[in-house]
Amino acid sequence: MNSTESRIIPIRSASDDDGDAASQVVSLYQKQQKIYARAVHGWFAAWRWALVWITQLVFYGLPWLEWNERQAVLFDLAARRFYIFGLVLYPQDFIYLTALLIISAYALFLFTAVGGRLWCGYACPQTVYTEIYMWVERRIEGDRAARMRLDQGPWTFDKLWRKTAKQAVWIAIGLWTGFTFVGYFTPIRQLGVSVLSLGLGPWEWFWILFYGFATYGNAGYLREQVCKYMCPYARFQSAMFDRDTMIITYDEARGEPRGSRPRKADPKQLGLGHCIDCTLCVQVCPTGIDIRKGLQYECIGCAACIDVCNGVMDKMNYPRGLIRYSTQNGMAQGWTRAQMFRRVLRPRVLIYAAILGLISAAFVGSLVLRSPFKVDVIRDRGTLARIVEDGYIENVYRLQIMNALEQAQRYRVSVSGLEGLRVVSDPQIEVDRAAARWLAVRVQLPPDSAEPLRGRSSPIEFRIDRLAQGGEPERSVFERSTFLVPR
Repeated sequence: MNSTESRIIPIRSASDDDGDAASQVVSLYQKQQKIYARAVHGWFAAWRWALVWITQLVFYGLPWLEWNERQAVLFDLAARRFYIFGLVLYPQDFIYLTALLIISAYALFLFTAVGGRLWCGYACPQTVYTEIYMWVERRIEGDRAARMRLDQGPWTFDKLWRKTAKQAVWIAIGLWTGFTFVGYFTPIRQLGVSVLSLGLGPWEWFWILFYGFATYGNAGYLREQVCKYMCPYARFQSAMFDRDTMIITYDEARGEPRGSRPRKADPKQLGLGHCIDCTLCVQVCPTGIDIRKGLQYECIGCAACIDVCNGVMDKMNYPRGLIRYSTQNGMAQGWTRAQMFRRVLRPRVLIYAAILGLISAAFVGSLVLRSPFKVDVIRDRGTLARIVEDGYIENVYRLQIMNALEQAQRYRVSVSGLEGLRVVSDPQIEVDRAAARWLAVRVQLPPDSAEPLRGRSSPIEFRIDRLAQGGEPERSVFERSTFLVPR
């Protein structure tokens, strides 16, 4: 064979006689296998339900709270006001939302580096609503075995009413969730009246139905598929893990070899580990994984497998902790819990904590020190500059004064920057609570001061003073602009 000739590898079809070489057809569009998660009770399940109650009481309850004769938490997009208890924010305060998102991200990094997917397992909305929807499903259709029999059995009256009742409750929860979500943007009492009278606007109808359908679909049907395929966090979580991160682990050295045995049998005499291969850890897993195969990206850290395994260990009179929170280093080197906790304060965690602390301190400090009012200065484009009586040069400005307090305030406007510069219009204005008003301000410059500045634009500075009243001290805001002198 010449060196220039290509080497050809013959390709032939595999036949049934080829044994292991026989091909197997796997459909890429195979229907997703439904996971029937078993109910579980225990320490971590109680914590998970505590977080369910806390998060839902906050979410469903906040819109109904009142503060200073208004809704306590309201994002009024039409009026461009954001009310958070006593705090009134304007679109110019968008930086606070950015800071809040950064704080949330670093908090997620910190908690993940220390304890794995704590957010996913206990407080993520997908986990919380899936837990609620699964509870409804268990109450109506029964636990795992009963639901499997119901789905596999023929359609009877019993099956029909159970399925119908479950769907009705699911839809009701979804619609109430959508209604509450919109209640953060439209006053919820007003929204309730509009719902009862079918007088909602198109966008309110859209968001109630959209958010309700998203809750219904994600928590009722997609469930673990959202965590496994749609949530990006499952993909990049490994970048925040290290060998000292607390994760849910299976003690292979203690559990293997696994196998069933009588309750009173000595596992050492049978040559078995403590795992009785009951598969309950798989049956309670909401994502359907086997934790005994090691760390997997599908694991959301809900600790249901720990609770059910501890229950089995109690019944077998074995020590708890065959499945437990541990670290890879701790598992490999047989560390105690105290030894693993000493590794919490490692460089990665300290860096995350330091950055989080600095950003949080800056965020809180900025909120405390922020001015109780804001001012925007805009030149009147219709009249840039003009000559008025006695040769005075006049520029007209429009000032928007935004009151961020819950009481009406009075403000006084003055100007400086050029000799003889003065405000000739009414320098005072009253702004209602949490409101904004425009003020037309006429500023004049004497002829003798204007003469050397002809054809030039000179910097000036407006001073807006909030007059002391109602126990509030006087505060001042300075805004720069320019004064134009025509040729």
